[in-house]
Amino acid sequence: MKMITAIIKPFKLDDVRDALEEVGVRGITITEVKGFGRQKGHTELYRGAEYVVDFLPKLKLEIAAPADQVERIVETIRTTANNNKVGDGKIFVHNLEQVVRIRTGETGPDAL
Repeated sequence: MKMITAIIKPFKLDDVRDALEEVGVRGITITEVKGFGRQKGHTELYRGAEYVVDFLPKLKLEIAAPADQVERIVETIRTTANNNKVGDGKIFVHNLEQVVRIRTGETGPDAL
């Protein structure tokens, strides 16, 4: 089992969610986060004063999936969230040692 963590631009959420549903993803956790990478934030103008926005709003998607579905899920996120611009995001894949469904006590892939 694997945990897929993706950081994407907020306006891409609906497209990514719909695409993931089409490839059979049954559950996803979404968190609003802020951060920066190579883009290093940007400058904005507010009431005539210029200020720097260091941390940009992003969304973090977390998906627990069986190992045989990971490549398909990663490719779906990559192609759907791609805007060909700096700051499109990142995808991380981690090993997932154990999953337990709280309600039933099921473990492993059955808990997904």
